[in-house]
Parts: sequence; structure tokens; C-alpha cells
Amino acid sequence: MSDINLIKNKIDVVDLIGEYIQLKPAGVNHKGLCPFHHEKSPSFMVNRERQSWHCFGCAKGGDIFSFVQEIEGMEFREALKYLADKAGVQLTNTFKNEAESSLKNRLKNINYDASHFFYNFLLKMESAKDARDYLQKRGLTQDTIDNWQIGFVLEQWDLLTQYLLKKGHSIDDLVASGLTIKRDNANIATKQGFYDRFRGRIMFPIWDVHDTVVGFTGRVLIETDKSGGKYVNTPQTALFDKSSVIFALNKAKKSIKEKDFVVVVEGQMDVIACHQVDMTNVVAFSGTAVTAELDLHKSDAEQQKKQIGLLKRYTNNMSMAFDVDEAGEKAARRTISLAMSAGMNVKIIQIPEGAGKDPDECIKKNKEVWFEVVKNASEVMNWYFSRAFINKDINNPKDKQHIASELLDKIQHIPFAVERDYWLKELGHSLGVDISVLRDDLVRIKSEEKIPVEKKNFDKNIETKTINLPESRLNELVKTFLVLFLRFYDFIKDTPNLFSIDLSLSTGKYNELYEMLKSRYNKGNKDISNFRDYFSHENQENIIDVLLMQGEKDFFGFKENEAKNEVKILSKRIYEEWLKEEKNRIQNELSLAESKGDTDKVDELMKRFQSLS
Repeated sequence: MSDINLIKNKIDVVDLIGEYIQLKPAGVNHKGLCPFHHEKSPSFMVNRERQSWHCFGCAKGGDIFSFVQEIEGMEFREALKYLADKAGVQLTNTFKNEAESSLKNRLKNINYDASHFFYNFLLKMESAKDARDYLQKRGLTQDTIDNWQIGFVLEQWDLLTQYLLKKGHSIDDLVASGLTIKRDNANIATKQGFYDRFRGRIMFPIWDVHDTVVGFTGRVLIETDKSGGKYVNTPQTALFDKSSVIFALNKAKKSIKEKDFVVVVEGQMDVIACHQVDMTNVVAFSGTAVTAELDLHKSDAEQQKKQIGLLKRYTNNMSMAFDVDEAGEKAARRTISLAMSAGMNVKIIQIPEGAGKDPDECIKKNKEVWFEVVKNASEVMNWYFSRAFINKDINNPKDKQHIASELLDKIQHIPFAVERDYWLKELGHSLGVDISVLRDDLVRIKSEEKIPVEKKNFDKNIETKTINLPESRLNELVKTFLVLFLRFYDFIKDTPNLFSIDLSLSTGKYNELYEMLKSRYNKGNKDISNFRDYFSHENQENIIDVLLMQGEKDFFGFKENEAKNEVKILSKRIYEEWLKEEKNRIQNELSLAESKGDTDKVDELMKRFQSLS
């Protein structure tokens, strides 16, 4: 058995996809909201028997490999290695060499070795005593340090680089990983001119959702003018995409699904402190696009949306805690707006004055206070309303307008009409303003929010939209015919005169299958058991699977007699539509032959046309 088939036998497609989205049984299939396009009604189907998936909204589909490739942005060899590791399958040499040749997989190996180096240095080296003492003062237990693989690296120029080179990694890959920095005058041959990005820092590994170390955050132990900042993060690399990573999501995802809400905090130490006291549905956007000091450029907004989308795989409910300074609130407001626009239910966690400036400090003072404020988090619109009215006089027209503008800007991000209308009425009642006036103002705010185009940057790497042209009437009829024929094959196979047209020279999507079925059918060979294997191609969706799933979706309650009658009707319509198209095609060829004066061609086409009449 091949490695690919062995992996498929060990990983169930429903279980795998269920780790990303919520699936519910739907007859013989499972269905859910498609993770590849925005939709309100589920059109994403997964079939356990055939180990396949397909979205009838965006037309994407395939097997476990194509799903992982699509959702994780992996190449096939990367998906192969990831799923092999997940299934506990040892790849044969051919596949192993191909998988390990991937740059991303080489970077994963580098990060794995680096994380063990940092962790063991912290635990075993005498020179790491100050770092151990610091973590102890911060209240971290040894179990927590072990669980989060927290480490340390000395203030030396190339300690890690030299270690990783001795482990057999190339200097080019070390630079690509972001762990090593190359000077302008560096010499690759002698390995001179390269130095460590992280020096004299406590190291926190950053994992992706699959427990792979994709980057690091380093907190300086002793801050000096030359430290380069309190925190340093891995830069954007082939492996570390800031918008695709949420700190601790790998550890929190199970608890988030069970509790059906996520707590988002600002710092990594906040997350670790929460998990240490068994609040395990906590994550942080720290070191990533959401809490960075960003303007509202499109690329930054897209990064934030991607992170919100990651959380939405596990829950629609989010409670946020953020620093009470201006920068913290500004970043939080931006995240809240995006989460609300994505349809998430957002609450705000407010730590009482004197109970601590952040979750970590609050837990150290009294963990019960932290648990209580999380439990009693405010609905985000109630929080917005309370903030908007602070130091404002509703009898002052300018203050009144300021309150209205601020809150209307938040209300517009609510995607649900009923909820949006409720808060418009609440605002009207609070201000003593007619709701029709607020609706007019809402239209104005929406029009003003359009970001002006300052400068167009055309990027060749920007993904272009695929335009799906509508199928012809004949193709639609053939498709529906095949769907019913395959779904109810045992009851239809003996019905005479179903295949009556010739599609062998046509280029329609379903023509090859139609012609193969016609050949078997007209020869009296009713065995089509091997057809699915014939249409199985690596990295391609099986057309038989898609048609069968379409039948299970569209004709779930159909009776056998209904199917037989419908197939007869479709067969007749297919012939009529094919006849019409064939006559039009001959007439077009006839006009062309006449314009060229080709009398032989004209005579041939006239005979063909008359034979169809």
C-alpha cells in the first residue's frame, strides 16, 4: 500500500475537517459553513464513506490532502509530511526526501532544534540562573515552564547560530528562519558575519495550531540602551506568517470549543498566567498584526480579518481584556470592529481599579477576581455606550452629535439587521433623537468611511479572482442526468433508450463520463464499479464523488420511481437541447463554408443538417 493510501486509511476526513469547522450530520454526509468563502447557509459537504469533501458554493473540493493544502496554504509535499506525522506513518524514502526538501519543513526542523536549545539552556546552565530567578518571581511553576517550553539564551553574538550549524543546518536556512541575521559583509564560505537575532533574552516559542514551532518571542532579561527593545519577535518568514498565528491557540482550541467562547488577552505572560490557574480557553494576538501599531491600510485589515477567521473556526463568542492605556484601547477597538463585522459576539473584560493592570497581575493578587470579571464581562455595545457618554452633556448639541457619531460608527459594524435596529433605538432613546435621523446619519458615516485611494501598488503576487462562467443548458441537463443516474443506478440501469446523443467530440465537463456510461450501457454491461477509480487522480477532485454528493444533497427524499421518471424526462430534454445546439453549430459552419465558396463542404453540411431534421 502506498504512503498516500496508508495515510488516508488512518485519518478520517470528517474528523480532520471537524478540527477546523463545526460539522453536523446531514443524511449520509456531514455539512457546515465553508471555511474558504463567506456564506450564511452551509453548502460545504463531507462524505465519510468516500473520504471526500466539496463546497457547492465555491466549487472547491477533494480529499484530506487537498483540504490541508487549501486551508493551511501548504504545498502537497508539506501537507504530505504534516498528515504523515499526524497519522504516525513513516514515509518511504522517495516521499520522505521530497517532503523534507521543502523549505518550510527545513525551517520547522530548525525551530524545533532552537526551542530545545533555549529550553535546555534555561534548565541546565548555571549562566541562566538569573533567568530562572526572574521566572520564579513572575510566579511561573516548573510545570508551566515545561509545558510552554520557555527558554533562555545568553548575551552572545552567535551562540545559537554556531549550535544550529553543528546540527547540520545550512547558514542560508538559518537566515531564512529569522533566527540568524546576515551582515552586509558576511562570508558564506567561512560563516563569518552572521549573528543571532535573540541574545540575552527569555524565549517563548510560538506554535501554530498544529503544535509546530513557527517562531519565537524573546523578552530581554536586563534592558539596556543596546537591547533593541523589550520584546523581539521572529520576522515574517516562509514559515511564520503573523496573520496566521494566534499565541496559545494550539493549547486553547479544545477548551474554546468545549466552553464555546475565547478569552483574548494582550500579552503572552497573561496567557500563561491564565492557563496556570486552569483557565485554558485564553489566547493572545501579541507579536502579531492585531496588536501592532497599525494604520488602516488594506493589507493590515486583511491580516486582522484572517486572525479573527482563525478564532471563528472554534467559536463565535469572544471576551477581550486589554491594557487600559490609550494605545491598548485603540488596538482593541480596531479588533472589536473587525470581530463584530465577522458576526462574532464580543464582550469586554474590565479589571477593577486596584486589582491589577493586566490579567497576569490580577491573578497574582487574587485569581478569584479575574475569574469573576471574565464571568461578568460586559456586552461590547453596553461598553461602547458607557464610554461614549463619559464627560458628555446630552443637552449640548455638539456633545450629542459626538456621541451619536461615535456610536453609529460601532453600530454599522453589526452585520445582523435586527440587532442593529435594536441599538439604533437604544441610541435614539438615550439621546432623545428620532431614529429616522440616526438612520440618515448612519448612511453618511458609511459613505465617509470609504478609504481614499492614495497610491496604487500593483503586486504581481496578488491573487486574481477566477471568473466561473455559467454552464450551458446542455451541460446543466447532462449534469443533472448523471447525478440521478449515479445515485439511483440500481433502479435505473435497466431502463431502455436513456443515452441517445454523441458527446465524444464535445469539451463539456461531464462528457467523458457520459460517453463511458453510454458505452457500457449500450453494450449491456451494467458494471460501473471501477468508474470511480478511473476518475481518481492525485491532487484532483473525483468527479464521481462530486456528482454523488450532489445527488445526496439535491435528491435526498426522492423515491426510486420518481428518479426513473425524471431521468427519462431529462434524457428527452438532453436530446432536444443537443439537437438545437448541433443545428446551430452546422448552420454557423455552413455560413463560413458559403463565404469561402467551398461547395463540397456546403454539400456535406447540408446532408448532415437534413439528417438531423
